[in-house]
Amino acid sequence: MARPSITKKGGPDAASGDARREAIRRRELRLKDQARQARRVRPLITPEGAALNLKIATASERAGAFLLDFALQIMAIIASVWIIALAFSSMGFEGWVIAGSVSAVVVFLLRNFYFIFFEIGRKAATPGKRALGLRVAARNGGRLTANAVLARNFMRELEVFLPLSLLLMTAEDEVSGWIRLLGIAWTGVFVLFPLFNRDKLRVGDLIAGTIVIHAPRTKLKQDITSPTPFSRGSTYQFTEAELDTYGIHELHVLEDVRRQSTKEIKARVAERIRGKIGREKGEGEDDVAFLEAYYAALRARLEQKMLFGERKVDKFDTGN
Repeated sequence: MARPSITKKGGPDAASGDARREAIRRRELRLKDQARQARRVRPLITPEGAALNLKIATASERAGAFLLDFALQIMAIIASVWIIALAFSSMGFEGWVIAGSVSAVVVFLLRNFYFIFFEIGRKAATPGKRALGLRVAARNGGRLTANAVLARNFMRELEVFLPLSLLLMTAEDEVSGWIRLLGIAWTGVFVLFPLFNRDKLRVGDLIAGTIVIHAPRTKLKQDITSPTPFSRGSTYQFTEAELDTYGIHELHVLEDVRRQSTKEIKARVAERIRGKIGREKGEGEDDVAFLEAYYAALRARLEQKMLFGERKVDKFDTGN
């Protein structure tokens, strides 16, 4: 009588299959994310003829930046009014009258020129926009002019603050109720307007010819044309032969492993890389740190080679 075959679970074949499925899943997620990010990129040709790819800000990013700036405005207004009241309180009734007049001027300036003051500067961004990595730019690729900044921000008075003033009115009669209803409709149209156009533009952006783009702060890295671009700290040093073992495809796979895999999978990948490049594991060597160092060095090596027109697609690409 023949015995039924028993499949061993958890063996090398099963682990290899799981790793392969996990790699395919991560690749699909990366491709979907790249496609989603690509939909936010807008090609732009500057007046000088330079081609730029601008990444537009999402509606949620713009809303978050506005709320941050609005909160800062409120805090600045409260602090200013408190300081003015404290300064004139000793003058009695006449001092309170002066304090009220001065406070009204300060509130007017903060409400109307807060955004203009920051956006007309070199960074073209308010503190809220800078916190979320955003800035204002001209849609034609030219220099952001003062007229454009003034136009987009004075339109904010009609888009936001005027309808908010109507909403705060007390409905004493039927006419006041209709005015409040008009304020609600007005606010809804202008606030939701960025959701219904491809570039997430406000009405003020359409009039001023501006756009809000995603421009996060960047940190300069080591010059990849340096003769020793592969040293990442004093712990790990890699030779050109060790780095030339892999190509761009393996770099992408390694990036997925770094971002989404467990510590155990990273340890197995690090051991496989050591075996491939002929490198022994040092005493007390951390697998994750080794993986990070090799990834950074491999990326720098591939970037340096591409500067000279050498593109290594994968580990099987010999360049012949």
